[in-house]
Amino acid sequence: MELLIRNGRVLDPDDLTREAGEIGIRDGRFVAVDEIDRAVATVIDAGGGYVAPGFIDMHVHVYEDGAVIGIDADRVGVQQGVTTIVDAGSTGSNGLARFRETIIETHDTEVLAFLNIARKGLCDGLSELADPADLMSVEEAQVAFEAEPNLVGLKARMSGSVVRDQDIKPLQHARRVADALDVPIMIHIGNPPPYLPDIFPLLRKGDIVTHAFHGKQHGILDADGEMIAEAKEALARGVLFDIGHGSASFSYETLRQFKGKYDTAFTTSTDIYERNIETPVGSLMTTMTKLLQLDYSLEEVVATVTSRARKALGLYEQGTFEVGTIADVTVFDVVDKKMSLVDSNGEVRETAKVIVPKMTIKSGRVVWNG
Repeated sequence: MELLIRNGRVLDPDDLTREAGEIGIRDGRFVAVDEIDRAVATVIDAGGGYVAPGFIDMHVHVYEDGAVIGIDADRVGVQQGVTTIVDAGSTGSNGLARFRETIIETHDTEVLAFLNIARKGLCDGLSELADPADLMSVEEAQVAFEAEPNLVGLKARMSGSVVRDQDIKPLQHARRVADALDVPIMIHIGNPPPYLPDIFPLLRKGDIVTHAFHGKQHGILDADGEMIAEAKEALARGVLFDIGHGSASFSYETLRQFKGKYDTAFTTSTDIYERNIETPVGSLMTTMTKLLQLDYSLEEVVATVTSRARKALGLYEQGTFEVGTIADVTVFDVVDKKMSLVDSNGEVRETAKVIVPKMTIKSGRVVWNG
């Protein structure tokens, strides 16, 4: 089957371009437009909207009826113009088979996952790293990664409420497991202990710090708005920053200060689940709109959920228009609409333009049309 997407403004994150153009798809994969037989191809009219590779939200919680937090994967995925989502540690090794059966295999949205370093994940409360007896062994992690191809790394939540009196020990254990499997760790940072000067030295190239721009004390910026030395050193080693908005983990002011002094690239994700979807998160595109409020360009904002996310997750097929890759496409508009958008600290910014989903194409098939 051949498809031709027309009447759109193609936004290619691989070279940060925006121009009128067409996209060709054959049998669910991207092909050069001149290979499409226009006499037989099905034409999809983008209606003047922006056409981008399928958006990736690399921090969500969608283990419904399994974890203590969770939301329907398609509700925050294809129904919001997001073709690939990554569940960030809702399940550990104990619930992984059920996660595949009930989540990965039952939704139009592609669901990948970071495996929680705790066997129970978030299925038995939110202090999963408080008891060292609950941590996966290297052998258990190896079995899990061999059994589940949709795993992209490990997840360790480094907040005082999660680790209790264990401090940095769960991350030290996660480091040993990750090194044995040669996979990255996504690190949640929040209220200490452990403190960032103890966390960052344990991180390696390819590890991801989510909630990087929270507004809590003891974050990546000091009282003068300068990045702490350990964070600078981690970035120099190839550690990556991710927004991970969440209920309490994104601050306009922190990112504003960061943007004013540093040009470090980062990824954008929501940390979305049932209790924060209405406010303050909304959706991935709502979170992206907040970046427009801080004067990031539309091209750069789209790159944070496509090409940058692709590289951070070590993916090949997603987040690109490269010929031969899976034809995931997000069609969206930037509409004139006044909205009050709040961050996790309660700061409200008024916007006159909002990014909204228009159509979602997954593997060459229209799965949602707004």
